[in-house]
Amino acid sequence: MSSQLSTLLSEQRRFPPTPEFAEGAHATQALYDEAVRDRLAFWAEQARTLTWIHPWQSVLEWTAPHARWFSGGQLNVAANCVDRHLSGARRNKAAIIWEGEPGDRRVYTYWELGQEVGRCASALKGLGVQKGDRVAIYLPMIPEAAIAMLACARIGAVHSVVFGGFSAEALRDRINDAECTVLITADGGYRRGSVLPLKRFADEALTDCPSIRHVVVVRRRPGGEGDEAFATMREGRDHWWHRLLEQAAPTCPAEPMDAEDMLFILYTSGTTGKPKGIVHTTGGYLTHVAATTKYVFDLKDEDVFWCTADIGWVTGHSYVVYGPLANGATVMMYEGAPDWPERDRFWKICARYGVTVLYTAPTAIRAFMKWGPEHPARHDLSQLRLLGSVGEPINPEAWIWYREHIGGNRCPIVDTWWQTETGGIMITPLPGVVTTKPGSATIPFPGISAKLVDVHGTVLEKGGGFLVLTEPWPGMLRTIYGDDARYRETYWSRFPGRYFAGDGAKVDDDGYWWILGRVDDVLNVAGHRIGTMEVESALVDHPAVAEAAVVGKAHDLKGQAIAAFVTLKDGHAATAEMRDDLKEHVAKKIGAIARPDDIFFSADLPKTRSGKIMRRLLRDIAEGRALGDTTTLADPGVVARLREMYEAEES
Repeated sequence: MSSQLSTLLSEQRRFPPTPEFAEGAHATQALYDEAVRDRLAFWAEQARTLTWIHPWQSVLEWTAPHARWFSGGQLNVAANCVDRHLSGARRNKAAIIWEGEPGDRRVYTYWELGQEVGRCASALKGLGVQKGDRVAIYLPMIPEAAIAMLACARIGAVHSVVFGGFSAEALRDRINDAECTVLITADGGYRRGSVLPLKRFADEALTDCPSIRHVVVVRRRPGGEGDEAFATMREGRDHWWHRLLEQAAPTCPAEPMDAEDMLFILYTSGTTGKPKGIVHTTGGYLTHVAATTKYVFDLKDEDVFWCTADIGWVTGHSYVVYGPLANGATVMMYEGAPDWPERDRFWKICARYGVTVLYTAPTAIRAFMKWGPEHPARHDLSQLRLLGSVGEPINPEAWIWYREHIGGNRCPIVDTWWQTETGGIMITPLPGVVTTKPGSATIPFPGISAKLVDVHGTVLEKGGGFLVLTEPWPGMLRTIYGDDARYRETYWSRFPGRYFAGDGAKVDDDGYWWILGRVDDVLNVAGHRIGTMEVESALVDHPAVAEAAVVGKAHDLKGQAIAAFVTLKDGHAATAEMRDDLKEHVAKKIGAIARPDDIFFSADLPKTRSGKIMRRLLRDIAEGRALGDTTTLADPGVVARLREMYEAEES
């Protein structure tokens, strides 16, 4: 069997920067040149854009697999995201523009945000929270989530944000692993017209969370206080957010934090075993996200920046809160679903608030494709000047659709590769400098060292292989909370001395990176190792297909056969002729070796609440195995419907 991945899909379209964009862009070729000349000096220069209480003594101390960045330096993240913007023109600039799903709206200037963060920090101190204590945050996508994170950072408490769509069991496990002393939650949150009773879920979790001393409850629902159906308050333990903050001082000193002090723990859901508590620290992380926000999104003072991720995911941490606010940006936040009450909700928001930079997921883009271009066409999107993609590889045809129907064929697209563990963006084009190719994340960000290797760890100049990071970077995770042995084993044992991201990739003749998806999703078809992303992209290239997920199933002759689960665009029928047409389309695009053996049509695919397709569950269906954990799915019923359909067609 080949030690490399077969990389068969070819993409010839190119989109160079326009001279007009390049002329005003933050990034230049000099940025890459500086990083190549002296990587550590480059990162030190980025760190100097922050406000430090005490300077660092060394840029990097590296004893694999542990890094210390800006050792000896002290700063405060909240002061960098709020306080330093209060003395100049940004004092009365909008920091957060928020819209709730029901249509309610709020705007916080930097001054007002500073007051709220100060009150929340004072209130947490009043509850006995000290530097190093862990605080769990379980909130909908409301401004209080960002305020709570910044308040924790202000007093040196470590926050652990748990996505508001997670179950009581998931919340309990994360609270207990981090031994949180305070939980911040809400009476409820809106999603597709319904109210999720978060306080009720929290109470269920807290029946077995002995470390929790206090619960702070945001009143999200109008008239929610006293509504026992949503928020039963326990005397002495539970406190209403608005009452605590009314009594709290609006000023609270920013705690000096060592660069390597813990900022937050964020749990990732593993396919097996308990979730991993990813630890990120202070100075290096903020340096990384501040720099990438500025250069990747070409962020200007007049921009309205909308990263559509929930704060419960790392994308929300890095590119809703810390990166943009450190740059003094105006951040758009929205609570609800993109199709509620109509499928044009995102575009209505973009037009209403003059969004200029939009950062969203390929899953969302493919949903927009399925719904049709008439929805964005109803709104004036002319203020948009840059588009971004995050979360998983973007299919070339989805990239082109995004450019045409959302960007009006004028907006650069930055397709970004990174992970919870990396803290910030790692591989991406810099707009104004790098020519883009649909579906490619292009080249590493300046100061990032990525290599392609085969199964033996031998470096490959091009072709298919595995993505490793060969040098430490400022935003990198420092460990897995409470389990450093798991940290070493998970990320550093496969290719000793190099961080293994778990992703397959290819590098083309121009040195551009194409992320092929998780190594777990690589297929072995008759001795060829084929990334699922390539087959999925070939399927989505068909004009009838909105979304596709590809998995392998056991095959007596080929080792694995390709099974594809396909969602068609509105107006296209799931027929035997369509199935045959799709198989031929894949064979024509990338070769007969990639022709799917099975194609199953489905109105929906199983996705996590962050929008990622759960191919593991599709493999379970295709192999006829018992289904794995479905608790993180947005709609667990999708899997049951798919299984029934699959078994009916197999019988």
